Amino acid sequence: AAPRGSPVLYVVIKQLLKGYEKKRGKLLAPYIPQIQGVDPSLQVDHRIQASSQAAPPTSKHNKPRAANSRDERFRSDLHTEAVQAALAKYKERKMPMPSKRRSVLVQSSVEACTPPDTSSASEDEGSLRRQGRMATSSPYQPHPTVEHWFNRVIQGSSTSSSASSTSSHPGGRSHSANATSGSAATVLADLMAHTQLDNHCAPPDVTGLSERSLHAERPQVASVRGLPRGYTHTSSTMETADGVPVNSRVSSKIQQLLNTLKRPKRPPLREFFVDDFEELLDVQQPDPNQPKPEGVQMSPLHGDPLGVVTNWPPSLLASLQRWGTAQPKSPCLTALDNAGKPVYTLTYGTFTLQKLAYTLLNKLSSRNEPLLRPGDRVALVFPNNDPVMFMVAFYGCLLAELVPVPIEVPLTRKDAGSQQIGFLLGSCGVTLALTTDACQKGLPKAQTGEVATFKGWPRLLWFVTDGKHVVKPPKDWSPPIRDASNETAYIEYKTSKEGSTMGITVSHAAMLAHCHALTQACGYTEGETITNVLDFKRDAGLWHGVLMSVMNRMHVISIPYSLMKVNPLSWIQKVHSYKARVAVVKSRDMHWSLLSQKDQRDISLSSLRMLIVADGANPWSISSCDAFLNVFQARGLRPEVICPCASSAEAMTVAIRRPPEMGVPPPGKAVLSMSCLSYGVIRVDTEEKLSVLTLQDVGQVMPGALVCVVRPEGTPYLCRTDEVGEICVSSCTTGISYYGLPGMTKNVFETIPVTASGSPVSDRPFTRSSLLGFIGPDNLLFVVGKMDGLMVVSGRRHNADDVVATALAVEPMKFVYRGRIAVFSVCVLHDERIVVVAEQRPDASEEDSFQWMSRVLQAIDSIHQVGVYCLALVPANTLPKAPLGGIHISETKQRFLEGALHPCNVLMCPHTCVTNLPKPRQKQPGTPVGPASMIVGNLVAGKRIAQACGRDVAQLEDNDQFLYMQDVLQWRAQATPDHPLFLLLNAKGTVASTASCVQLHKRAERVAVALMERGRLNTGDHVALVYPPGTDLIATFYGCLYAGCVPVTVRPPHPQNLATTLPTVKMIVEVSKSVCILTTQAIMKLLRSKEAAAAVDVKTWPMVLDTDDLPRKKLPQIYKPPTPEMLAYLDFSVSTTGILAGVKMSHAATSALCRSIKLQCELYPSRQIAICLDPYCGLGFALWCLCSVYSGHQSILVPPLELESNVSLWLSAVSQFKVRVTFCSYSVMEMCTKGLGSQTEALRVSTCHSLSLLLFGFLPLSSLLCDQLRNVNLSCVRTCMVVAEERPRIALTQSFSKIFKDLGLSPRAVSTTFGCRVNVAICLQGTAGPDPTTVYVDMRALRHDRVRLVERGSPHSLPLMESGKILPGVKVIIANPETKGPLGDSHLGEIWVSSPHNATGYYTVYGEEALHADHFCTKLSFGDTQTVWARTGYLGFLRRTELTDASGERHDALYVVGSLDETLELRGMRYHPIDIETSVIRAHKSIAECAVFTWTNLLVVVVELEGSEQEALDLVALVTNVVLEEHFLIVGVVVVVDPGVIPINSRGEKQRMHLRDGFLADQLDPIYVAYNM
Repeated sequence: AAPRGSPVLYVVIKQLLKGYEKKRGKLLAPYIPQIQGVDPSLQVDHRIQASSQAAPPTSKHNKPRAANSRDERFRSDLHTEAVQAALAKYKERKMPMPSKRRSVLVQSSVEACTPPDTSSASEDEGSLRRQGRMATSSPYQPHPTVEHWFNRVIQGSSTSSSASSTSSHPGGRSHSANATSGSAATVLADLMAHTQLDNHCAPPDVTGLSERSLHAERPQVASVRGLPRGYTHTSSTMETADGVPVNSRVSSKIQQLLNTLKRPKRPPLREFFVDDFEELLDVQQPDPNQPKPEGVQMSPLHGDPLGVVTNWPPSLLASLQRWGTAQPKSPCLTALDNAGKPVYTLTYGTFTLQKLAYTLLNKLSSRNEPLLRPGDRVALVFPNNDPVMFMVAFYGCLLAELVPVPIEVPLTRKDAGSQQIGFLLGSCGVTLALTTDACQKGLPKAQTGEVATFKGWPRLLWFVTDGKHVVKPPKDWSPPIRDASNETAYIEYKTSKEGSTMGITVSHAAMLAHCHALTQACGYTEGETITNVLDFKRDAGLWHGVLMSVMNRMHVISIPYSLMKVNPLSWIQKVHSYKARVAVVKSRDMHWSLLSQKDQRDISLSSLRMLIVADGANPWSISSCDAFLNVFQARGLRPEVICPCASSAEAMTVAIRRPPEMGVPPPGKAVLSMSCLSYGVIRVDTEEKLSVLTLQDVGQVMPGALVCVVRPEGTPYLCRTDEVGEICVSSCTTGISYYGLPGMTKNVFETIPVTASGSPVSDRPFTRSSLLGFIGPDNLLFVVGKMDGLMVVSGRRHNADDVVATALAVEPMKFVYRGRIAVFSVCVLHDERIVVVAEQRPDASEEDSFQWMSRVLQAIDSIHQVGVYCLALVPANTLPKAPLGGIHISETKQRFLEGALHPCNVLMCPHTCVTNLPKPRQKQPGTPVGPASMIVGNLVAGKRIAQACGRDVAQLEDNDQFLYMQDVLQWRAQATPDHPLFLLLNAKGTVASTASCVQLHKRAERVAVALMERGRLNTGDHVALVYPPGTDLIATFYGCLYAGCVPVTVRPPHPQNLATTLPTVKMIVEVSKSVCILTTQAIMKLLRSKEAAAAVDVKTWPMVLDTDDLPRKKLPQIYKPPTPEMLAYLDFSVSTTGILAGVKMSHAATSALCRSIKLQCELYPSRQIAICLDPYCGLGFALWCLCSVYSGHQSILVPPLELESNVSLWLSAVSQFKVRVTFCSYSVMEMCTKGLGSQTEALRVSTCHSLSLLLFGFLPLSSLLCDQLRNVNLSCVRTCMVVAEERPRIALTQSFSKIFKDLGLSPRAVSTTFGCRVNVAICLQGTAGPDPTTVYVDMRALRHDRVRLVERGSPHSLPLMESGKILPGVKVIIANPETKGPLGDSHLGEIWVSSPHNATGYYTVYGEEALHADHFCTKLSFGDTQTVWARTGYLGFLRRTELTDASGERHDALYVVGSLDETLELRGMRYHPIDIETSVIRAHKSIAECAVFTWTNLLVVVVELEGSEQEALDLVALVTNVVLEEHFLIVGVVVVVDPGVIPINSRGEKQRMHLRDGFLADQLDPIYVAYNM
């Protein structure tokens, strides 16, 4: 399409005035790149100009023009000027350029290194600061100090002036000092040249080391491998908005993003808020100053009366018959080949239809019944280069009284819109398709050799019309030629805005009347020659080239699209050679011929009396018409022969400009304000504005038609005279209906326009034309756009074509293909958002494209006053094509929404576009205290105080005589020496080791002796136990207690991943102040190996003792602590927020913990439990090392690591030992669900001995799994508990229950536990008591710290599962984390816990030393101010359920919502990362995992891409959309990474803070980083 011309700087008349050039020069001087020192933001290709020091270009516009000459500048040029001037108004905003991994750079060559952070401005902007900074850092040496992750590939500097020279080296990388100094010299020269820029108020440069290439590439050169990960250079340190020092380009880009966003000052999160949490979207209030229509109500416009012609034929077939007899040699149609040579000329005498009609009606049968009867629909599938066969088939169908349905030739099985065409054929009941032999051979074939069935198509019989099957009819067969009736003549297809295809039925009478009206309007006479460039199957190409030509015995020269692609001038040459009187073209054809006309001299267009511009209703066709006339006027083209017309599939031709001989008023032009048009109001623009639209008229309405303009939405009220509306036509020449769609037909084809008072305008129904326009002076019709291209954003109307034109005017054709831009709107958050998609040229570099994109945004914002939501560039030739060129818009939109567009560049601007977000939450004025501060009895704000407790331990019988674990073990070793306590399984499922009471006791004694004799340790010394999961770990733990030492269990380093796991071991050893490390010989060697030395300082390890071969010595005396409050062991763990914290567990707390678990799970020596957990911290450690010794039950230990080689190990063990109680982690559950999910059906079958299926390989079950799980039966399991410190993962637990139901697992068995640092076991389902309950809460209320229960499936509902039963002896209360007051049970607050097994405090906290002591001993600020509580740091709520517990009381359920430290405080509300992540994972099938965090007020979403990297950029828009829709939040940064990048701890919990640190240090190696504007 030609560019939308015509926003002009001044009114057309004023352009010719004398001062115009001077003014224009002044206005544009700072922006036209003439000398190197001038701001080059509008420069087209800075590098070429800068390197060649080009002289000031002389503009062709600067030539003085005679006042009487025609304005030589085409409207497209004026539009470009308007856009450039609009861009010039912007101070170029720095936009952070997205980071992209090299493999995602689609077209660019690998060597072309992208310069850094080029924003919407050119690289030169702010270059003084950048170059100055670089110059001071000694540019003559290669920079060895730049961070390792910054510079995966070291490059020389590449500022704009030197880029052209560096790019001549491979990739522009200068590794040698000479090359660097060379570029540095250029930099200094540049520095001198740019000194005058210093006083410009450019935004501060925040790009840090922005002269480096910032692409996160996989290492290609090994030049920086030796640098340590965090090796930084102080000069690169910078501060973020919060004053946080960071040295990373990621944070600098975020800083740029923050500078770019016009960020409103958001109020901080307050203590108390208004209780009203209804989040109402901001409704756009109408602008009080917006223009309103002031004219009078329009009156319908009558066309000229349809003339009466005496010898007018009664039908087209009669006309054909008449010419065939009267003028048999008269040419009817000439077809051309791809070289432009005539292939075949059909004359009226050779136009024989009888054969085809006879064959269709009599020779095609199915089951001895004729296949077709009169009135049946038949598909016509003919290529665009065979008009002759199409014409024969079309009229042959009419003769046989069949209804032709012309469609495009399907080229592949996945053509854009092909499925919808199939739907149309199916709904029309089409069973036969006519085609040519050549076309049939080219169609996709099935394996049988027949034409393939296309997706969504009905089964068709394909009949070749030029083959041997067409037979001669008997001599006496002659079908009757009937007069034109209201029966359907043909069906034309039309694709709607949404992509659905409708069939518009045209009757014989309407077809004939339309020909009559066109003949009268165009003054057609017999025997004229007409050149047709349009598609002859539909629309104007069909009306002029197939129907009306027969009516008037005209000769049509049909120019195929394939010829136009090869030779765009072919139609002009044919006009010249055939002396054609009329040509039917589109703006595109005129534009193409302009581009290639220079070579042609000897052509004349003087024979033309009408150049019909079929898409003249497109507002931008005026620029093509003007430009074309400007060039071809010298070749005989008269200005008055250009006749734009307006038509639509429904109303057919609505208006056409009459040829000059008709004596009509001169053509009109309107210069309209685009801003007023967006409100639907017509205002002639008289000021010197940029955003205007110049329109040409499309002539007078058709003869015999009645036309009015109605409001596009709602009741069809007549518009006022200065109002834009939809044009409606009442005439006998329009379509009749949408085939098979009576409802839509009534709406479109039977509209009754009404006056303001509600009375109908006419008794005749009107047809909506889907054209938007108005009636101007002299009763000329003006069209401003189409309903299909209408985008209503915040109540203002914008036209897709206008936006395309503005995009093209920004340095057009440099970076994108002219005709390959799609603009459409998508609905996000209850408003339409504009999306622009363009095809990028293969040679456009990354930063060029990014610059172009950012400037397109600014131009559209300035000219249309509307923001673009998303701008995407796709590789060349990847947008779905419409049949004859152009873009299939609805298919493009569909791909965008499905994430199947695969762009190579994306720029999202939700911050600027989305203006209807709910208002941020504000503090309630004048409320010093919160809603939970009024206590009446035990009611808070009208609700129960949210507190609950487990059973009372004091009333429960228990062997309470033991306060120390070492005493219990000693007692058991005497009382039941051979009772087995532990049984460790290996990956094969066999027993690797066991430990009875006496074995464990003796082994512990030997360890204690070694500690005292070899280690010479004192009582109270800390000992680090670095063991793999097993009985050694348990024995050494008790050995430490026997010796009076304090054990610290530490996960051993991973031999294959020492670099990341060993520093954690070292940190825990150092922070816990361990004086000795106990371990195995293998691990001891590992700790001192060369590989270990590369990761940590191995010389600073404390004493390391191996316990593999200890002497058999008896311990003289087991250590007795003086008081049970003394420290028993230290429990170190990394929290989900990435903080390493060690807590102190006293002897009293340890035995109280064991007692609680024993009572809750009913553990006795006769019981067996299976544990598949890591034994290093929290409840996992307690279950693995403590509980068996305390309760005497046997523990079957399954190390989770072994599941990697045998995923069924845990479940096999549970089944084999008939275990009633088992514990696992989410990681284990996920492994089983993913690894065994598809096998359970097979397992069930094999359990039932139906092995025949397996033998024949019908089931996807490996023989190994089959053997392992053949007899697995999980019906023994009463309780399967997931040990966690987070909100229960309902989806995972439910899918686990569902999958393993087939193996006998009871759906009631699976539950979760809850513990945290201050108390490792607060809730645990246990064996008795009611089943865990699930409630559905309103997610919006939760953001306001309110709990509102809703029904399952209601909007914004969030399912939450109870975290198990509160343990005996544990009391829980929900408190306000800020005021420390108790809360009611309808509030979300912090869970506080009071229990004998609370930890006694942090031993030390590594990572955040400011954690308060009140975590362990805090009191309520009012109410019960005596009880000492520990703060869990988790938010949750309590609910009293209808269920009863063992004591007969109503059961209180505790629901954990999430960690307080991880909540995101955005827009004054509290968000939980898991909720946003759940939404994001649903957004696209390729998102494997996701994590969110905030950085300087921006929401960052990291997604793991499980698919090809081409899909990476698809995710950006989908992620942004879903978070906006479901959470009313704008995503600031989208980071796409490889699977496995998001760190997860041993419990399977995401380490979001680690991820954030990695992101800011640029260590993630992302595939793509998108910064949303």
